[in-house]
Amino acid sequence: MTGTGVLEWVTSPDAFRRRLEGWRAGGLRVGMVPTMGALHPGHLALIRRARRETDRVAVSLFVNPLQFEDAHDLRGYPRDRAGDQEALRAARVDCGFAPAPRRIFPPEFSTRVSVSAGTNRWEGAARPAHFDGVATVVARLLVLTGPCRAYFGEKDAQQLQLVRRLVADLGLPVEVRACPTVREPDGLPWSSRNRRLTSAQRAAAVCLPAAVAAVLAAYGRSERDAERLGRLAAGVVEAEPLASLDYAAVVDGASFEPVAVAGPSARLLLAVRVGPVRLIDGARLGDRALASRACRWGRSRSERVAAGGGGRPAR
Repeated sequence: MTGTGVLEWVTSPDAFRRRLEGWRAGGLRVGMVPTMGALHPGHLALIRRARRETDRVAVSLFVNPLQFEDAHDLRGYPRDRAGDQEALRAARVDCGFAPAPRRIFPPEFSTRVSVSAGTNRWEGAARPAHFDGVATVVARLLVLTGPCRAYFGEKDAQQLQLVRRLVADLGLPVEVRACPTVREPDGLPWSSRNRRLTSAQRAAAVCLPAAVAAVLAAYGRSERDAERLGRLAAGVVEAEPLASLDYAAVVDGASFEPVAVAGPSARLLLAVRVGPVRLIDGARLGDRALASRACRWGRSRSERVAAGGGGRPAR
């Protein structure tokens, strides 16, 4: 089916639950795309896939306060309700769910969900309360949604693995669908946070896809030492004066633990601050399609840093 083509805007959790229960009662398959709004082409790719694979598509737009440790970051997170509504209509979404924070987390709400496997390093170490906030809101939204296919992007690879673990451990009737990272022409992953970059910072942010390109190229040349690959990524970032490296590492693609020898399922993880904006990127090392595209990203920068030995050690 192709959906109704009419966007229903819902703010009440009970109304949202009833709408989706009604769809399923009619034999319709439900697709759910959880977002924090400020929709961009990455979100729209998730919606398009849900549109292809299900009969009715719901999209949540909820800036989750539990996953922000910095109140300034929460206040500054991009919001564009009018633009989001128009994007959902154009994408033929059937239901947009935009609750106020008090509707999702009322004052008496006292439950926190914590997923221990694969969350202690990298994003978990850099933002200690972040993943508990993500797990709590995802569990809340998926319980409201009920049986569905839920769509998440691979850019947030560690978060995606957390969602898979949460769904499996809690026995939720949800099929998690992972979708490839959608990138701008110069390789930078689409992110709502990109809106907060100045023009100079946006130009500097190309160091992220340049680092990915350098690592994929080195892996394609048979470099398998994970530590050297991580140092290479770090060096590309550290050659950019406006960028500050948080971490660069090559890890096991399932456990997110460090590896000594990188195989095709290993992942590069990268977190960088450009000005006040924190960005993440990464790739599966065996992704040949991405490697063929990545050779165009920041070629001169990555080749210069690779020739010079890669900068300071990865953190």
